[in-house]
Amino acid sequence: MADRLLTVEQVADRLGTTVRFPRRLIEERRIEYVKLGRHVRIPERAVNAFVASHTVAPAVRHLRGAA
Repeated sequence: MADRLLTVEQVADRLGTTVRFPRRLIEERRIEYVKLGRHVRIPERAVNAFVASHTVAPAVRHLRGAA
């Protein structure tokens, strides 16, 4: 199955941000994108990879004196 190409607006919606954020990611080349003439598309897998690489695991708290 081919990877779905998303518009900047669709990526912003998925990330819960304004369109400025994915446009900045593209400008800074922090996310993979496809240029189709003057149109820019971002592969769905690139969005998933970006989210996964920026996901922070919760901290594990250790209780003192617990056995």
